[in-house]
Amino acid sequence: MSDPALIVIAKQPLPGRSKTRLTPPCTPAQAAGLAEAALADTLAAVARAPASRRVLALDGVPGEWLPPGFEVVKQGEGGLGVRLAAAFGSICGPALLVGMDTPQLTPDLLAASARTLMGDGVDAVLGPAPDGGYWAIGLRGSHPRAFDRVPMSAANTCEVQLRRLRALGLRHRMLPALRDFDTIEDAHVVASSCRGSRFAEALDALDLGRWKQASPRKGARPLTGGAAWAGG
Repeated sequence: MSDPALIVIAKQPLPGRSKTRLTPPCTPAQAAGLAEAALADTLAAVARAPASRRVLALDGVPGEWLPPGFEVVKQGEGGLGVRLAAAFGSICGPALLVGMDTPQLTPDLLAASARTLMGDGVDAVLGPAPDGGYWAIGLRGSHPRAFDRVPMSAANTCEVQLRRLRALGLRHRMLPALRDFDTIEDAHVVASSCRGSRFAEALDALDLGRWKQASPRKGARPLTGGAAWAGG
């Protein structure tokens, strides 16, 4: 059986539009630099993993960070759920989709996740994140309503997505949990798990170590979790 397609859904890393919850302590340009490093690490892992196709569903235009071998498709209009459905709709066959904010992703993990998706009796896979979102979702067939009424960037995104898969009668398997990064605390934890990566080196270069254990500022708005891949 052929390998599924691998999709990365991402936003062009630009100051003021990428990883805005890293500011402060980062400047908008620094946050965009971390987003670009994470995206480059993710694309490099996908490039080395077995796949029938490699697709970047992009909000924006490609840069020098895009390696060869990827098809680039424009993200659809609308909310993230609509754009996720459009990304899967661009593939005629099984596909595994990941975001741009798990630079610790490896080709081996991608290959194992693809094998799980293509296993007997499996229609879908879902990779949870500790914040309540998910870092990956895979579908064996065309399910344009798979993301209907699933709240994105919420603390219960993964839970509701799982219920949606069940409501559609899709037999699912869970993938290993993987932490994505939205805050500077997340970034330090993720970087510690992928030393030597572009992302870890970019974070080290900012010399923000004093923020590793930073507590929320008094009066700060609580941060929500969940999948926010296209938000960069």
